Amino acid sequence: MQKNEESLSAGFVLLLYMAEKTQVVTRGGAFLIQPTPSEVVFIPEEWNEEQRQLAQLCEDFLEKEIYPRLDEIDYGDPTKVMPELLRKAAELGFLGLTVPEEYGGLGMDFLTGMLFTEKMGPSHSFAVALLAHTGIGTLPILYFGTPEQKAKYLPKIVSGELFAAYCLTEPGSGSDALGARTKAIPSPDGKVYHLTGQKMWITNGGFADLFTVFAKVNGEQFTAFLVERSFPGVSVGAEEKKMGIKGSSTRQVFFQETPVPAENVLGEIGKGHVIAFNILNIGRIKLAAATTGSAKRLIDLSVQYANQRHQFGRPISSFGAIQHKLADMAIYTWACETATYRASADIQNYEKYLLEQGQPYEKALLGAAQEYAAECAILKVFGSEVLDYVVDEAMQIHGGYGYSAEYPIERAYRDSRINRIYEGTNEINRMLSVEYLLRKAMKGELDLLSAAMKVQGELMSIPTLGEVNGAPFAAETHAIENLKKAILLVAGFAAQKYMQKLADEQEVLMAVADMLIDAYVAESMLLRTQKLAQQQRPEAEDALAMTQAFLVDAQERAAAAGRRAILHMAAGDERRVLLMGLKRFTKPLEVDTVALRRQIAQKLIQAGRYSF
Repeated sequence: MQKNEESLSAGFVLLLYMAEKTQVVTRGGAFLIQPTPSEVVFIPEEWNEEQRQLAQLCEDFLEKEIYPRLDEIDYGDPTKVMPELLRKAAELGFLGLTVPEEYGGLGMDFLTGMLFTEKMGPSHSFAVALLAHTGIGTLPILYFGTPEQKAKYLPKIVSGELFAAYCLTEPGSGSDALGARTKAIPSPDGKVYHLTGQKMWITNGGFADLFTVFAKVNGEQFTAFLVERSFPGVSVGAEEKKMGIKGSSTRQVFFQETPVPAENVLGEIGKGHVIAFNILNIGRIKLAAATTGSAKRLIDLSVQYANQRHQFGRPISSFGAIQHKLADMAIYTWACETATYRASADIQNYEKYLLEQGQPYEKALLGAAQEYAAECAILKVFGSEVLDYVVDEAMQIHGGYGYSAEYPIERAYRDSRINRIYEGTNEINRMLSVEYLLRKAMKGELDLLSAAMKVQGELMSIPTLGEVNGAPFAAETHAIENLKKAILLVAGFAAQKYMQKLADEQEVLMAVADMLIDAYVAESMLLRTQKLAQQQRPEAEDALAMTQAFLVDAQERAAAAGRRAILHMAAGDERRVLLMGLKRFTKPLEVDTVALRRQIAQKLIQAGRYSF
């Protein structure tokens, strides 16, 4: 491969010239201050034949093995039902899809792994067990394990001989992971660590054979350990009684002076936070893929019901109120899918770049996920909230039948709620999305200051007519550019006003985060639409309708969030100038969103399923 690096917008874009294709690797967070060419983004219409076959294999597995057994999974013994199903998944290679072949896996790339996650997303409690095993159960060993640890554990994890779990949360420490109280006391000769402590909400806790456990060496150095269930002093509590994901085994795990060999220290002593936080980045974006898959299935069920259910002599899908719901469900699901795979491809491309720079395999993907930590946090929030919105509207469309446990919506409604809590609560992830960008700016990796100062200077100028030219998608492009300016306006003023105390202004950070999420997702949708149009695909027409409808919503939300923050931060002339700028940057597109939603709804109704 021949490499060349070119600086664009203060060096935030790296161009890797490959044999026949120019691949653009954009730095994480750079979307806020520079445009992204639509030609270089990945869109789901570009899945190759092998990936499409995998998707079909996943759908067939769920139809045959999971959906017929959902009641058994939810109300049976999870320590018997779930291991049986996971071993069936192992026979198809699902437990080691992205694990290198040398450890028994299939060695598929990150994007393919994300597609797999989407397709398994609708499988309710089984998805929780599967993705915990293949994600937080497997990845710490894959990326931080020694060669001996990998050789010992990974082949058995891939084959289903061993099941894995991840022990981080404690009764007194959730989002504040470093507040853990579990201790690891080394023996005088340093050959053994004795672990004592309690972990809770441990997925697969009832049947896992191997735990990644975080403890503080001598009560101080936060460190990860690989603890086998057979080690003395390991015990588990009873199954938790949960609102949803009832078939997932969730237990407390206890360690009473459990002896752990020194060779089972994972990573470095005192560097457990590196493992915990990096694995969470990957988990967050995978959750967005899983919620996308779940939302698509709920739309299928809702459209089918709306077409079959008759009131006042006609199907309820013919009513405008129902069509509005169906359209929004599709628009926000398509938005989530679009943004998730944009970021996933960016992570994969950055991983390849790091490999080309000489980074070992173990560090390349983690480094790439860390580079896009802000996008991962954004997508975790957006994906979980899209699914909650979709399942709520699905319940409403089904009416009383949706509330009945005899119909599938009731289970989906309960199962969805956990997504806004685990992988870091949405409140934490909102603040992290802004924090990651500010941290990059402080390191000189992202020139937010110059961009924010430029926007502030623009406030003093008089808006000119004809800002939007007649090029394709010019109005939408201009609107998204202005959304970014609105973010820089509010965030820039907040940073100047509060400086080191900005972290204490959580309400302001949450408002900026909401604006950030909408801008990233809206831009992702427009880039997909532009690429479809460039390829002259028929899907471009519906893509534009969804993009425009979402963008209008995003502009209105940004105006409200920005106003809320400005009214808190500023007063007098300063406030008036900021509010005038915000109004200028969030002026909504003048499009008929009712007609756009009817267009999308008709496509769903005619197809009888999610068809985008």
